[in-house]
Amino acid sequence: MIVSKKDIPNFLDKLISEYQVFAPVKEETYTLFKQICSGADAALDAGNTKLPAKEIFFPQSEKLFSYNVSEEGARLEAPVDDQKKVIFGVRPCDAKSLTLLDNVFNNDKYQDPYYLTRRNNTIMIGIGCNSPASTCFCTSVNGGPFDTKGLDLLLVDTGDAYVVEVVSDKGREIAEKAGFAAAADANKDAAAKVKQDAVVTCQVNIDGLKAKLDVNFYDSIWEKIHEKCLGCGACTYLCPTCHCFDIVDEATDCNGCRVRNWDSCAFPLFTLHGSGHNPRTSNKERYRNRIMHKFKYFVDNFNEIACVGCGRCIKNCPVNMDIRVVLEDIRGSEARLDS
Repeated sequence: MIVSKKDIPNFLDKLISEYQVFAPVKEETYTLFKQICSGADAALDAGNTKLPAKEIFFPQSEKLFSYNVSEEGARLEAPVDDQKKVIFGVRPCDAKSLTLLDNVFNNDKYQDPYYLTRRNNTIMIGIGCNSPASTCFCTSVNGGPFDTKGLDLLLVDTGDAYVVEVVSDKGREIAEKAGFAAAADANKDAAAKVKQDAVVTCQVNIDGLKAKLDVNFYDSIWEKIHEKCLGCGACTYLCPTCHCFDIVDEATDCNGCRVRNWDSCAFPLFTLHGSGHNPRTSNKERYRNRIMHKFKYFVDNFNEIACVGCGRCIKNCPVNMDIRVVLEDIRGSEARLDS
């Protein structure tokens, strides 16, 4: 299938009549996923957004339920967002990140109705990356600039048009309702060439990294690699796979609510016990946990690396820490088993 770029705003307008549609929208020097009211608002040429698409499914702050106690009794309300949504223009790394978060919010021990309802009611339309940024390393973590994991449709930019690849039944239904034309052989050849020419320039060798992390908890390398880190948490808030959260109860008299907020393992309070004890007393322990979680613990639990190589943590670190360099340093370190 194929669709002209000039027809995309009309396509989005039709979707808006049936769905909440989110797309990249320009905000000064960056882009964010926002709900759009017009197809003309979508920034089709935007690269990765400043914040990942995960906040649509796992909001930065979310009211889980509210309650009211009166003479008539107690009343509890737990609304779940079941609006039908379309996310348009999501990049393959962000789409893949949601398949990783699915492991966290939908597993044998725990199913989160807030996240799952949004996921089940959302259609993902991605745009491949013709020119990956210098900070991208998706191919090093089992992804790619045209990866289809987590997508329903993938659009391949061939200049004046997008070649549309159907990934799921939901995607096929959307494409057929939109009346996309059949792609000619020349269009398919153009899309194949775009994919071939899209080179991820940075490659990170993670061979043997998991085996090293299995035994290097006390390695002296941790004393070195955390030194630049400020513990600001920017990398965790911008990461599409980070999912730490805190839950707080807010109440006034007989009314209250329970709220789930993003949190970060980079913060000292994250592991502070009520007793005053903190098992991660310094930035070294906190930074070690971040690396261990993504490249060891998540692999142990779900057989997946909790990193999609989007490069947001590299672009936005205020002290220019580069996770690619950190991983290479760990691979080259000597593992020490004793404490």
